[in-house]
Amino acid sequence: MPEEARFPPAKRFRLGSGPPSRAGSCPPGRRVVMLLTAGGGGGGGGGRRQQPPLAQPSASPYREALELQRRSLPIFQARGQLLAQLRNLDSAVLIGETGSGKTTQIPQYLYEAGVGRQGIIGVTQPRRVAAISLATRVSDEKRTELGKLVGYTVRFEDVTSEDTRIKFLTDGMLLREAISDSLLRKYSCIILDEAHERTIHTDVLFGVVKAAQKRRKELGKLPLKVVVMSATMDVDLFSQYFNGAPVLYLEGRQHPIQIFYTKQPQHDYLHAALVSVFQIHQEAPSSQDILVFLTGQEEIEAMSKTCRDIAKHLPDGCPAMLVLPLYASLPYAQQLRVFQGAPKGYRKVIISTNIAETSITITGIKYVVDTGMVKAKKYNPDSGLEVLAVQRVSKTQAWQRTGRAGREDSGVCYRLYTEEEFEKFDKMTARATPVQPFISSPYAIQAAIAQLDLLGALEHKDDQLTLTPIGRKMAAFPLEPKFAKTILLSPKFHCTEEILTIVSLLSVDSVLYNPPARRDEVQSVRKKFISSEGDHITLLNVYRTFKNIGGNKDWCKENFVNSKNMMLVAEVRAQLREICLKMSMPVVSSRGDMESVRRCLAHSLFMSTAELQPDGTYATTDTHQPVAIHPSSVLFHCKPACVVYTELLYTNKCYMRDLCVVDAEWLYEAAPEYFRRKLRTARS
Repeated sequence: MPEEARFPPAKRFRLGSGPPSRAGSCPPGRRVVMLLTAGGGGGGGGGRRQQPPLAQPSASPYREALELQRRSLPIFQARGQLLAQLRNLDSAVLIGETGSGKTTQIPQYLYEAGVGRQGIIGVTQPRRVAAISLATRVSDEKRTELGKLVGYTVRFEDVTSEDTRIKFLTDGMLLREAISDSLLRKYSCIILDEAHERTIHTDVLFGVVKAAQKRRKELGKLPLKVVVMSATMDVDLFSQYFNGAPVLYLEGRQHPIQIFYTKQPQHDYLHAALVSVFQIHQEAPSSQDILVFLTGQEEIEAMSKTCRDIAKHLPDGCPAMLVLPLYASLPYAQQLRVFQGAPKGYRKVIISTNIAETSITITGIKYVVDTGMVKAKKYNPDSGLEVLAVQRVSKTQAWQRTGRAGREDSGVCYRLYTEEEFEKFDKMTARATPVQPFISSPYAIQAAIAQLDLLGALEHKDDQLTLTPIGRKMAAFPLEPKFAKTILLSPKFHCTEEILTIVSLLSVDSVLYNPPARRDEVQSVRKKFISSEGDHITLLNVYRTFKNIGGNKDWCKENFVNSKNMMLVAEVRAQLREICLKMSMPVVSSRGDMESVRRCLAHSLFMSTAELQPDGTYATTDTHQPVAIHPSSVLFHCKPACVVYTELLYTNKCYMRDLCVVDAEWLYEAAPEYFRRKLRTARS
């Protein structure tokens, strides 16, 4: 083993025993309720009335196992105390580690206590994967068909009915519901889960839910109960925001975890992770599984393949290795494999994004390998750009990753960074200061308002911001505003059919599969689709061929196309087309005229443009941020004078992804005021 892979032991840490001096660390006047989970101390809540029994297990061994699992969760012992508190509170903040059972059990406890009878119990999740898997699990526990009592709503998919009383949904979907019903009348309780993740969706949602709760109280309507759930202790902000809501602390069942740091900083965290995995694999019993944290799909697929290749050539006596990737865009059936036990004699090695930090609990993990890196969107108020960047995790995230190793027994975490580096990590993922009426710093909100203004979606009336007629039409599409505007502009350019396809392709995870080991083969078969006009037109060519051959799976395999994602594109496209027809929009085709398609993209994506500079580099048109064409783009070896792009990704430099060649004059036509002093090409 290389020297850098050997880890000096750090101090042992015991997680889950609660922070020191909990009560003393609280702001004056705030009531913190400790929820005990050990032995008989927390079971029935002392002299309170006896808690209602859970449904009796049926004769089915699977049902009995589910019921036993529910009762063995740390939260079960605190059920009586928890309900006694929540019954009498309008708002509460609940802290509980992943694995304590809070996300699956609290909605059921509230429903069993009668909270869901007057309305739906809504549980928000930052990720669609979590919303779907949690709804599936809870419907199993309630012995009901998914979509009946328990359902879920994610973008482009609604699995609910009139009978649904426990509903898991993404933050974005509840925000969409609030557009048409600001009081959230359908709901008796909103559970804002994974609050610590702090996306712009969650921050705006906090404001929307708080406003709905206050307004319903003023109007004498059914009260809206709000429960904020977080896996971290730093929740003062949430408590203050909801008018000093009490904080309920739920102790999780956490075993001791030994932590190892590297002696030296690791310049190649992927190599360090690979070495660590095989160091563990050759020394530990096969029944002990490994969880590795990487940053994204490409890294994970490449590492998975390398692990499988190396595992074939290990010495006799080594266990077999079952390598399972886990990331949001992985088809759901493949995601489920991480929850299943490995065959006898095999070790599970799960290579995951930060999805496994808090959103889900995987049993059997003994070892965690933490690269200390994450890919996340960051808004830069100086440049005005929101960039997808590979960056260091926060201390909070590092502790959450470490905690994955101690769920069922003592565990080990290999941190691929030094202890000195760890001490320099930010404490939290996002810094926040309360700004009314929202919970967070207003930079991203201000940028969103500016973007909507430029797209013509807002107007100022009596010192109020309201949606314009086109803004209201944009809100009808479950899309980013710029893509909704692209569709609405398409009739003007006679290319709605093409734009619907392109927007659908950009709204799901990548339909193109690029295995690193077969790069030459991939490039060879893709040549027939490539357009010199850019990635959007290339994707359009791929989709057209896919439709012409009837969605043939063999064709997808031969052309390195993800057939499941392609089928999803077709479903999304049908939904978007239906919205267009309801608006009486003419849905016509450009019949091969790709210039019209590119003009339409230029008119709607004009805020995401870059121009070729005299030295051969690119810079964004508005802020002059240096950018480069991403190697995955069909334009990587080209030098078009002007492009629009749909995403920025920051790794060692700032890359544009999904590009389209446009004329600077088209951009000037789209937004003359915006570009009056900005377009170098137009001036010259």
